[in-house]
Amino acid sequence: MKVSHRGLYALRAMVFLAQKHGEGLASVQEIAAAEGIPVKFLESILATLRNARFVTSTRGRLGGYRLYHAPSEILVGDIVRLVDGPLAPFSDARGLSARVASETRHPALFDLLLDVRNAAASILDHTSLADLLERDQKILESRSTREKS
Repeated sequence: MKVSHRGLYALRAMVFLAQKHGEGLASVQEIAAAEGIPVKFLESILATLRNARFVTSTRGRLGGYRLYHAPSEILVGDIVRLVDGPLAPFSDARGLSARVASETRHPALFDLLLDVRNAAASILDHTSLADLLERDQKILESRSTREKS
């Protein structure tokens, strides 16, 4: 599995919006500046996220974006699949399973890749944006404690 720059930017934008959840709208410029994402690239990503109902938008001078659902209801795996496609290196889980069943010389190779895909999917599909915010907080607190020592 490889997350593209587009996928990483989508995740960063979504985590930013999760941090702002309940505070109103965030403009494209605000998100882009905070996350270091080129504005035009971000606009394209947000359009994809809006069409998939991950975010909602309001037009106008005071417009912007916000999450469509609570951060606890949005899974990282869903965002990655939307932006970057299947989590498997060759195809989706069904495609890899078919390769395991049909490969004549080295079915174990495809079985291993299926295991890797399933492990990655399990982690991403059980991690919400709220989980990421909590994880950020723990890491930053730990880092701060180490720096003070």
